[in-house]
Amino acid sequence: MKFGSAAFLGAAFLLLAACDMQQGGEPVVRTEIGKGSQEMKAARKAKSPCSVTIFEDVPYTHCVADPAKHAIKTVLGNAEGDPFRSLRAYGESLGEEAVNVAFAVNAGMYGEDGKPIGYYVEDAERLKELNLADGTGNFHMKPNGVFYGTNGKWEIKTSDDFFRTVGDRPRFGTQSGPMLLINGKLHPQFQDDGPSKTVRNGVGIDAEGHAHFVITEGPVSFGQLARYFRDELKIANALYLDGTVSSLWDPLAERIDSGARIGPMIVVTNKEK
Repeated sequence: MKFGSAAFLGAAFLLLAACDMQQGGEPVVRTEIGKGSQEMKAARKAKSPCSVTIFEDVPYTHCVADPAKHAIKTVLGNAEGDPFRSLRAYGESLGEEAVNVAFAVNAGMYGEDGKPIGYYVEDAERLKELNLADGTGNFHMKPNGVFYGTNGKWEIKTSDDFFRTVGDRPRFGTQSGPMLLINGKLHPQFQDDGPSKTVRNGVGIDAEGHAHFVITEGPVSFGQLARYFRDELKIANALYLDGTVSSLWDPLAERIDSGARIGPMIVVTNKEK
């Protein structure tokens, strides 16, 4: 795959600790993709929508999508239908259009082929129906939920609520699980600080309609991540996206996580001024 006129600055600058790796997989490393042009250099003078904060002694990277400034879409694969499987591969496919990306993250649970196991809509086309089945694993820790939106209105609902109340197909949508927060309360199966700890990421919507994407820089429990959304961000509904494969592309910070193979992605782009 060629990058067009874009240049990949290939030096890896951070390797996550072994306890944060995907079991049996490659470690997540952070590198940078960019145009190398004057346009990209000028863009990097802008302020990144992502920042690092500390919550209960763990660093968190917190990225904010503002509907007045940003658009959100889901991305799975190339024109031939093959999943990209990494933020880096997606970024390399964009060429000069990479400058429009504000940030991107992994977008929920997927199978061995990289394709979503739950509801998935891309560019208003439904590629996977809502999954209400019972099963094992994080996705089936009920209630799970759907993050979706159209024209700058972004929402998170439990899967059952989405099934009952959403009739029109959104512009984008991705189903994952479990829900972290439901109407301001932690998921009923969460402990305040359970024994299962890993790098995790999730998304929540605040009262003003901003989407908050959070990725931890160290291992945390479900309960701790949920409390960050509730106590620090004052968010009522938040959805877990994934664990050890949690990845972020933040062009202005010259960061792109790679190594772990992911499935669908959520891409936040800058609106034209």
